[in-house]
Amino acid sequence: MTDEINAPSFPLAKMSPSILTLTLVLFVLPVGFLAGALLEGQVLFVPAVLLIALYAWVWLRLRPSRFIVHRRGLEVVWPLRRREIAREEISSARTVERQELKKEIGWGIRIGAGGLWGGFGWLWTKRRGLVQMYISRTDGFVWIETVRGRPWLITPENSEAFVSALSHR
Repeated sequence: MTDEINAPSFPLAKMSPSILTLTLVLFVLPVGFLAGALLEGQVLFVPAVLLIALYAWVWLRLRPSRFIVHRRGLEVVWPLRRREIAREEISSARTVERQELKKEIGWGIRIGAGGLWGGFGWLWTKRRGLVQMYISRTDGFVWIETVRGRPWLITPENSEAFVSALSHR
């Protein structure tokens, strides 16, 4: 129980300017549809509701809110779910710069949500195949290798301290 109370917790990093700009632009869409529905007719109400539902889904199920480092492993917390990666399943964790990441994975295609608060889901990469991806920035990446399964690419707040906590716990 003491481990739970004293476990270092790292929120998802604040959005980088480019992701913040894209998120703000995307928030104009449902507002525009709602305004159009009020002014021009109810046909635009359906796309507005669908976008709002999609945005809620991304926030509640795809965008993690924090990463908690326990003695037993790493816990990833979303508003509506949690996932734990056991300590023995984590082979390494390191910070990685954008250019280094490009060299390691080659080009990639996002599978999941992207643009709204970041990129969440999978990243199919030329050199590494599928990667679990939960990023809110275009820098400050942490690469986590697992013994079995996909590597993880995340952007916790204070990535250096996160890697240190995960490596030493």
